Amino acid sequence: MPRATQRVPSRARRKKIIAAASGYFGRKKNVFKLAKMAVDRARQFSYRDRRDKKGEARRLWIVRINAGARLCGLSYSRLIAALNKASIEIDRKILADLAVSDFAAFQKITEVAKAA
Repeated sequence: MPRATQRVPSRARRKKIIAAASGYFGRKKNVFKLAKMAVDRARQFSYRDRRDKKGEARRLWIVRINAGARLCGLSYSRLIAALNKASIEIDRKILADLAVSDFAAFQKITEVAKAA
């Protein structure tokens, strides 16, 4: 009896990897062994960077809040401490958006925080 090699499923798995590697340079795009290594590496980077993207966004918000706070005569850390003391619960994303798009509202928030 002939050996079963599962030709259809294994071919489909290889085609999926080669399709994912399309656009890569050199033999990485059409040699299965190299394509598999390149795709695995790319997927590791994409997994890591999906998480890093959130940290980068938060860092950008903090830079924007700090710039707005300094125009109001505070530093970032003093503003956040004052907001916590005044029990104003507003997250950094919204605060950064206010600092960029609606500076008058941002100033009002900082004045309330300073008063507390």
